[in-house]
Amino acid sequence: MAAIVKDAGEIWTRLFDHRPYLSGEIKFFLREFEEKRQDREVERLFIVLERVTEIRDSQVDRLKQSGETSLPILNTNLDAALNMCNRMIKSEEEHLADNSLEAKRALRKADWENFISDMAGRCSKVDSTFQEKEGELREFYQDLEAKLYIVK
Repeated sequence: MAAIVKDAGEIWTRLFDHRPYLSGEIKFFLREFEEKRQDREVERLFIVLERVTEIRDSQVDRLKQSGETSLPILNTNLDAALNMCNRMIKSEEEHLADNSLEAKRALRKADWENFISDMAGRCSKVDSTFQEKEGELREFYQDLEAKLYIVK
């Protein structure tokens, strides 16, 4: 039983104990920054800190003043541009609506012309049928009249 517990402890150590790996990584990190880069990173941080304090002390106030004077002008210019854009959109929508009306009118006109041509075709068919029937009736009555004369 003691061997099983010992084996389980070794398995747990291999799976979950990251100290050997981490110590190697920490040593590499320290060597990278202490030996190779030396104090360059610290010097860069101090330079950045100096610049930030300089900007904070002198540039922020100047930026606030500049913003207070130019932002209202910018805001009015943006409002004017927005109004112009809205007017352009409105006129474009009206133009599109007019185009759709024209398109619908053209479609109705084409439908009307098709209807008129169809009705003319039907009328010509009715006229031709009427003339054929008239001719047949004329022949029938002429034949009937001729038969009446023969019988008398």
